[in-house]
Amino acid sequence: MRHKRYLAGAPLLAAVLLTGCTSGSDGGAGSGDDKPGGFATAPTKTAEPGKYDTLLEPCAAVDQGTLDTMLPGIEELSDEQRKKAYAGAAAITFDTDRRAGCRWSAPSSDATHRLQIDFERAVSYDDAVSDDELAADLFLDMQIAADLPEPTENEESEESGDSGESEEPTATQSPDDGKGGDPEQGKPTQSASSAPPEGLEPRVLDDLADEAYLDDELGAADSATRQRAVTVVFRTSNVLVTVKYTAQPASVKETPDSKELQDRARVLAGKLADQFTE
Repeated sequence: MRHKRYLAGAPLLAAVLLTGCTSGSDGGAGSGDDKPGGFATAPTKTAEPGKYDTLLEPCAAVDQGTLDTMLPGIEELSDEQRKKAYAGAAAITFDTDRRAGCRWSAPSSDATHRLQIDFERAVSYDDAVSDDELAADLFLDMQIAADLPEPTENEESEESGDSGESEEPTATQSPDDGKGGDPEQGKPTQSASSAPPEGLEPRVLDDLADEAYLDDELGAADSATRQRAVTVVFRTSNVLVTVKYTAQPASVKETPDSKELQDRARVLAGKLADQFTE
């Protein structure tokens, strides 16, 4: 008898279950609280892409006249060596649209000069961060790593134009700072100070691209030669550009001149910034 009652109630139970499933399905389709549906309708904000989607060809970005100025020893090379020096050596990268660079060098009887430029294009894969914002963050990291000194009151005054003197170098200008050097020949001076003169300390540059800074480092006094390296880094939109210019004198008694190297590096950086904005 118990078995018969169970069989008799089975159709009724099936009908109840079927009705419940049908009602649940209809209600779910029209429910405003459905989580998957609510997620799909949420607005998505996509950050703006950067201005640049490619890079300059670095070994072709520096003209021969600039190389003549920055690598004065190039004139002392044989024809074959000079041709190779002008061509430069491209940096090895996996994607030249994301990162590229080139290096040049030329020895002379007085000093060996080296020039290196590097381009990096920032590409953000975060919809909330634009390419420009990512590049700005990368630039800030580089500037912090450079550990620039705090600007003095005199530097702040000169940057605001209170000094009345123009410090902007020209493409052909390699001014002498009165210490007995020969800027046109790129020869280091014996009397030049080991540290950059006042006003030429590592600093932020306000007149180059979106943001820029300059670093100036001299090799240790007990090293075989007093190599000086001047580095200019700037950001233009989503591209970071680094110019590194070094001079290594043949004699330990000589120290490369800061102003000369800085002027030349800044002139080249300005030319590269102009090429990106063309």
